[in-house]
Amino acid sequence: MNVPLGEGAEFDRIRTIADALGADARNLGDDCAVLRISDTSVVVSTDASVEHVHFERNWLDLEEIGYRATAAALSDLAGQAAAARGVLVAVAAPESSSADDLASVMRGAGAAARASGTQVLGGDLSRGGEWMLCATVIGVADCPVARRGATAGDGVWVTGALGGARAALEAFRAGRAPDAAARQRFAAPSPRIAAGQWLAAHGAHAMLDLSDGIASDAGHLAAASGVEVEIVLEELPVHPSAVEAALDARGEPVIFAAKGGEDYELLVAMPSSFGMESAAAFERAMDLTLSRIGSCHHGHGVRLLFRGSRLTLKGFNHFS
Repeated sequence: MNVPLGEGAEFDRIRTIADALGADARNLGDDCAVLRISDTSVVVSTDASVEHVHFERNWLDLEEIGYRATAAALSDLAGQAAAARGVLVAVAAPESSSADDLASVMRGAGAAARASGTQVLGGDLSRGGEWMLCATVIGVADCPVARRGATAGDGVWVTGALGGARAALEAFRAGRAPDAAARQRFAAPSPRIAAGQWLAAHGAHAMLDLSDGIASDAGHLAAASGVEVEIVLEELPVHPSAVEAALDARGEPVIFAAKGGEDYELLVAMPSSFGMESAAAFERAMDLTLSRIGSCHHGHGVRLLFRGSRLTLKGFNHFS
């Protein structure tokens, strides 16, 4: 079964899973499953957050862990232009955890749900060797936007700024406290629910949220749509914390940001008629920046350009 995903060991495993499922896997490839019911679509996604993989206990408190895991899952709905309608949270907790610990995790999950206009509907609780949260999110969309649909001539745009979460992660890994803005980007990402709906209403051809880094996620859009995605790295909007972190390491801020993941911004292919006036209208409506960073062409894969030369970058991969 051919599942249109980008390259990498993680996605090779997904293709193997699709082969095992056979014809039942024909709709795999997006972050969300879409079920058409009458005149609307129910959009569903699930996302796991695992201790020592996605977070460490000495980085975040339990309430932040619950918030971050839930917000990351809700971001998948934003990537398909869906409005959030509910969250289910399954928690595996260490035997040493207390009832108060679990309450803290779920307070964070509830706060993230409320920030996206919805609520926790239920979930599951079990014992585990370490903390793990699996958030299942439910949304609705009249016309969900998938990764497929981009065409040659489309502009490639991104919301917000990139690299802030990576700046926090690099500080945590070095045993330092990240600056407040970077820590906020890592601990409390903002699912772009309203932004995704606005972009869909204004003609978005293809869209997804940025969780694995610009190179990997652009690769998924390119593979699903059957186009080449060209990105001019100098055009990337870089978070101020990422600029500072890159310069401290004597690196290029745009490269630092491009290598980062878990920004949970939206990468979107818009028709050629969508220009700077339209982007300005978006920014007025959403109080959020929207930057053109590239374009779609006939071909396949991702072409990353830096100062006129092609550059190869890899995003996050669980099995690399």
